Amino acid sequence: MERNVFDVLQERGYIEQCTHEGEIRELLGKESVTFYIGFDPTADSLHIGHYIQIMVMAHMQRHGHRPIAIIGGGTTMVGDPSDRTGMRSLLTKEAIASNGEKFKEVFKKFLDFNQDKALMVDNADWLLNLNYVEFLREIGVHFSVNRMLAAECYKNRIEKGLTFLEFNYMIMQAYDFYMLHKLYNCKMQFGGNDQWSNILAGVDLIRRKQSDSAFGMTFSLLTNSEGKKMGKTEKGALWLDSEKTSPYDFYQYWRNVDDADVKKCLALLTFIPMEEVERLGTKKGSEINIAKEILAFEITKQIHGEIEAEKAQEAARALFSQGTDSENMPSTDMDRSLLNENPTIIDILRLTGLISTNSEGRRLIQQGGIMLNDEKIQDFARPIVLEDFADDKIIVKRGKKIFHKVNLK
Repeated sequence: MERNVFDVLQERGYIEQCTHEGEIRELLGKESVTFYIGFDPTADSLHIGHYIQIMVMAHMQRHGHRPIAIIGGGTTMVGDPSDRTGMRSLLTKEAIASNGEKFKEVFKKFLDFNQDKALMVDNADWLLNLNYVEFLREIGVHFSVNRMLAAECYKNRIEKGLTFLEFNYMIMQAYDFYMLHKLYNCKMQFGGNDQWSNILAGVDLIRRKQSDSAFGMTFSLLTNSEGKKMGKTEKGALWLDSEKTSPYDFYQYWRNVDDADVKKCLALLTFIPMEEVERLGTKKGSEINIAKEILAFEITKQIHGEIEAEKAQEAARALFSQGTDSENMPSTDMDRSLLNENPTIIDILRLTGLISTNSEGRRLIQQGGIMLNDEKIQDFARPIVLEDFADDKIIVKRGKKIFHKVNLK
């Protein structure tokens, strides 16, 4: 007998809170349930923070349920105030539509959209043409301002400034759930734990408008063993688009996670069976590196495909074992004419993005953390000259694991 997907999600560590645990588990066990998760296309790529939601959709579909991935073409016009300190920049309709198309390409890697087994819907279809007064009379009447202001998504912004524009977001998201319930018999809404208040609003609206049951569930944010958000790199967010985060950098991020986070990441971010996750996650000492390689390879394969994952793994292994060059190593081109400006090692570190400030570079050099080719750098003003470029390239190493190639052009 196939396991209830609720138990699978719980065992793997996804579930943070839900509206009616017993009823949700029972419903998921007895019928194919249509559910949705919303994605506001505020950037031209999804990032690792969205990845857990995508994994949940995939697990649900594998157990016979139907996902709806909502592209927030309407809600993005307003902006979600939850867990933020300032208002989002407002995007044009064209930028939002373009971003949404890129999101869809990622979803297709994880979900089967054939024969309506999964749907992608844009909430602009019903939000952008609403009549304001009719909407207020039909939907706004069911919302208490006092209750809305008590919600976490507004409470943490109220003193710093909450615009009336953003204040509408909860009502719009609740309306999404209501419309999906009417159009597709959608019975559940899932999201990150910062969406709890908005999800509750939708559950309540369906009950009030249609006297029907609806359910909500939220999932933990991806955090490390110290409770800090994962997915932040020196260059910013860990993006799922290879143009913004290369497959090599993506692989290396997971290859270098702390030992304490390996088991959690294997459970949440891969489809490896839990028995194997338990076995890999309890390895100690140097053996934990085997688990990290499997983790990095599996996630990179799921996002970027097997060929790119193999390339990244080969490059990483070469660097770990010998520090040798590889065609898959991150690289930066340097114009040959720059040598006439007498660049120093600090200039090269800034050029490659390995440091963000000169003082950071000086600190790393002082700590012995920078190497040029096979030379440990000890002088902040160490000049970079033509002779450093064997075959028109140099290898810069920061710490034990970060390598960067500079090509002289």
